[in-house]
Amino acid sequence: MSSRSLIDIQALKAEALRLGFSAVGCSPAGPVDEAVRQAYLAWLRDGHQGEMHYLENHLEKRFNPTLLVDGARTVVSLLMNYHPGQQPTQPALAWYAQGQDYHDVLHTLTNRLMDVCRLTGRSFTDSAPVLDRYWAWRAGLGFIGRHGQLVVPRLGSAFFIAELIVQEEADHYDRPLTAHYFDNLCGRCHRCVEACPTQALQAQGPMRAERCLSYLSIEQRGPIPEEAKPFLKECFYGCDRCLRACPHLHAPDEAPLSAFQASDELLRMQASDWAAMDEAKFRDLFRRSAVKRAKYAGLRRNIEAGGE
Repeated sequence: MSSRSLIDIQALKAEALRLGFSAVGCSPAGPVDEAVRQAYLAWLRDGHQGEMHYLENHLEKRFNPTLLVDGARTVVSLLMNYHPGQQPTQPALAWYAQGQDYHDVLHTLTNRLMDVCRLTGRSFTDSAPVLDRYWAWRAGLGFIGRHGQLVVPRLGSAFFIAELIVQEEADHYDRPLTAHYFDNLCGRCHRCVEACPTQALQAQGPMRAERCLSYLSIEQRGPIPEEAKPFLKECFYGCDRCLRACPHLHAPDEAPLSAFQASDELLRMQASDWAAMDEAKFRDLFRRSAVKRAKYAGLRRNIEAGGE
């Protein structure tokens, strides 16, 4: 593929699947729907971002990827499975954090995909102001569930999302599964809302991230609220309750990349090992993991809060 030719979408998807991605979709680059823009701004005004002030930055770029990449014509959305399948035991970490840091793994794979397909632009994995769920919806990869996550029908939400924002046009574009971003296919199901122990999810209305256990255990730097502490005993880094409650959740036929599978050392950790973990052990366990985002002090805070 050259910068002067259309992207052969069939060839691009085949190469992405060969590299280990689970699904690929393409949409024309341009401003997001005005309703999505206004809903995001209202969400910020209501303070649902908590201490995640980076979500308030570069708003115009967040709403228009052509401002991130000059001359961008196409957004390629990519999903990567991280469902752990059946494990002997489940470490007390959210599924996505049980293996290597997905930022590093997907950065390598997306850049390789761009090189092989000779695309001009940039790749992103939670590394820039991109509304990744919006673009995955636009690309027909799933719908936005009541829990605010992308839901792949009959597979659920255990997927990382990455994007290529490129200057080439595609030979065709994919279509969304729903007519509007805010339309969901959840019907009368409220299992995710019922599964959320801190009422971060609502039957109607946006996710209140400032109440979410994932936010409280990873992003927030202050003390864990008293009412949230009992729920950290089961999982003290992140929370998969809404994801796991979704009736769409099923393990894909393909196992996740070995990079995203928990190590034997991690699987052997018992409650007493977590309680006794010092900073050297933390560095050894998580030197290549997304868990290092919380730092040793943050994980220690969560472990102790869950043990109270």
